[in-house]
Amino acid sequence: METVGLGLFFEDLPVGRQFKTIGRTITEADITNFVNCTGMVEVLFTNLEFLAHDSDIKGRPAPGALVFAFAEGLLMQATMQHTGFAFLHMELNIEGPVVAGDTIHAECEVIEARLSKGRAGRGLVRTRVRVVKADGTAVLVYTPLRLVKCREG
Repeated sequence: METVGLGLFFEDLPVGRQFKTIGRTITEADITNFVNCTGMVEVLFTNLEFLAHDSDIKGRPAPGALVFAFAEGLLMQATMQHTGFAFLHMELNIEGPVVAGDTIHAECEVIEARLSKGRAGRGLVRTRVRVVKADGTAVLVYTPLRLVKCREG
């Protein structure tokens, strides 16, 4: 019997391949839970008076780390089950704010793919991931390098 929901193999990720994830709306509860769980209790995330009177961001902002984590979650659900072995490196730029009520999705392009020299049956894949709000605004861009399973060893 076939198992559905498995990830993409190295061979499925040639340079130039592009895809996007489904969307996910960021809620106030998501922000509160993330801030409390991580200890990011900065006034920007915890003080509504500060937000109303001193912040340049209108709305309840989500930490960039939350946006990154949610984008990774969206990607893992669709692409890395049983095939993603390691997250090795990345560069990350935050392009703009995400606030409660914004819906985000991840747009992914493979920009590097090569077989691993140190491990048979594995490939190294670097992607450019753009996290985009429903209005088309890119809010975060990162370039992870991952160790990925090959279809055939």
